Order: sequence, then structure tokens, then C-alpha cells
Amino acid sequence: MSVVESSHLQLHPQTLTIGNRELNTRYFLAPLAGYTQLAFRTVIRELGGLGMATTDLVLASHLVRQHKKSMDLVRTNQADRPLTVQIFGGHRRDLTRGAKWLCDNGYEGIDLNMGCPMAKINGNGGGARLMCDPEGACGIVKAVMDVATVPVTVKMRLGWDRDHITAPLLARRFEDLGVSAVTVHGRTRQQGYGGSVHLDAIAEVVQAVHSIPIIGNGDVCTPEDAQRMFDATGCAGIAIGRGAMLDPWIFRKLEQFELGLEVTEPTKQEQLQFLKRHFELMMSCHPDIGCFIIRKFAGWYGAKLGIAEDLEDRLRLVGSEKEFEEIFSEISQRHGERQQSLPTALLRLPNGPVEY
Repeated sequence: MSVVESSHLQLHPQTLTIGNRELNTRYFLAPLAGYTQLAFRTVIRELGGLGMATTDLVLASHLVRQHKKSMDLVRTNQADRPLTVQIFGGHRRDLTRGAKWLCDNGYEGIDLNMGCPMAKINGNGGGARLMCDPEGACGIVKAVMDVATVPVTVKMRLGWDRDHITAPLLARRFEDLGVSAVTVHGRTRQQGYGGSVHLDAIAEVVQAVHSIPIIGNGDVCTPEDAQRMFDATGCAGIAIGRGAMLDPWIFRKLEQFELGLEVTEPTKQEQLQFLKRHFELMMSCHPDIGCFIIRKFAGWYGAKLGIAEDLEDRLRLVGSEKEFEEIFSEISQRHGERQQSLPTALLRLPNGPVEY
């Protein structure tokens, strides 16, 4: 690990090295199933402050077969750097073949998912389910390391449930196998997205390794949340997923905070421009289904972008570029009328806990 200290006089944020990759900031866009496509990564990068982004979760077996959905998920361009592709699956052969495919096709980083709580991912044998079998998880990591020619990282949870906390053990063993960094979401799989992140448990993972960076993840929505995580855990960097959906300017704010500058909120014009830019990028990347994909963001964006509740409801059903323009025009005219400050998306979290 190499963390380069900064001061207010130097006027640059702290940087972080992962493998052979020097990152401009220590803040990452975490992968979120169904959301972190190229369009979202691009519009977030344009706001500033982001060190590295990770793709949506990609099923390794589909990647090797160049399944259309998988090709869409790993779609990138030169401006989409630094980038890591996250792959998942329950079979060692699929993951090693997927890792080799990424290396052979010019991708610069591979992240192995051992943390997703979603039932359909776990049912495939991937995600957090891999943490239930430490020997099997280590076997997968070793197999991927044997074929990979780029930095390999792992994202995981604390463990399957409160009685099976395996993250410290696994992080130490993954480090011995050559993994460049580990991201730890401070909840168990059994918690899903409920309850609170356990900062003391992330700290135990930090203490378990010798030198690789441990990236903290979970419930960071403000610069103060980030500072609290750094102070309580000693982690080297922070990955932000849902926090970036709730406030796309979070990375810019973190950069301002580190520089000792005033942390500023986006103006009305910036809020409107962000929504329009994201829609345009989505339609450019996905001409046939861009409207369908953008609907999922409405519940996350509504509160932050000042979208009145009835217009958010219409955005959830948008079906064409013309219809979006009509809705956008009304949002522009009625900006700030919103009554509900809680983002609608938080009323329905991704499908989460199962006991066994």
C-alpha cells in the first residue's frame, strides 16, 4: 500500500496505489447491480473527485461467451479510466476463463465479487455465498491469480451472518495469494442493506493484513461519514455505491473536504444538467432500452434533484426521448416543489437477507 499524504498547501487530495495503478483520489465508485453502467460511471466522473470506478456485476460464464448483456456491462471508452471489471460466479473454471478474457482484451483491473447479498447472485453460487467456504474461496482466488496479468482485487462482506465472520481470515489469506486490495462492506450477508455498518469489524480486517489496502464500504453519504470511517477503521480508501446515487456530487464534495475548501451543494442548473446529461448518455449507450434503464434512477434522484413527486412518478414510466423532454421541461419549471426529502428508493431496498 502507498498512501501519499497531502496538506492544504499542496492543494491535491490523497492518492492511493493498488497494484501497479496510481489513483488520483482514494474514493471509488462501488459496483451496484443494475446501475453502474458506462453512462452512470461517465456522468459521475464528469463531476470530479472519483479515483476509480467498478462496473456492474458481470457473470463470468456469460462474459466468456460474449453474451450481449455482459458485453453491455463491460462496455467502456478511454475516458472511463481507471476502471475495474467485477466478475462473479460459483465455478472456478468460469471465473478463471472470465479473468483471462478480460486480460486478453485490454481491461486493466479485475474485481472478484464475494459480497453481493442478492438472492439470485447467491443462488448462482457467487456473491457472499463464497464466504461460507474459505477454502473454496481461496482456491478461486489462487486460480484467478494464476491467469491474471492485471491487478486483482476482491469485494466481500463481513461474513454470511453474525456467527460466521470470515472477512479478516479471508483478507489475510487473499493477501498471501497476491491480491492487490480488498473492499469490505461492513455488513453481513444476513443483514442485506438493513441495520448499521460495523466499523469496528472493518477495522479488524484492516488489522488482519500486512500491507495491502483495505477499502471500506457502506453508509458513506457525506464527507463526515467518510472521515468517521477513516478514523474508526484505518482503511486506506472508501468505496461508495448507494451514496453516489443519493448524491452524485459526493466525490466532488470529498475532494473539496480534503483540500480544506468549502463543501458546496450543486446549483439548480447543475442539478438539471446532470439529469439531462445522464439521460443523453444512457440513450447513446442503449438506444433501444435507455428509457427503461433510466427509470430505475428516478427514485434515487428525485429528492436530490428537486423533482416534484408527481414528476418523479412520470419519470419512472418514461418511454421515449420526446416524453423525457416534456417531463424535463416541467421539472425545470417546477424545480424545488418537492415535499418529500427522503429518496423514494430507500423505501424499497434491494432484496436482501436470508437466514441460511
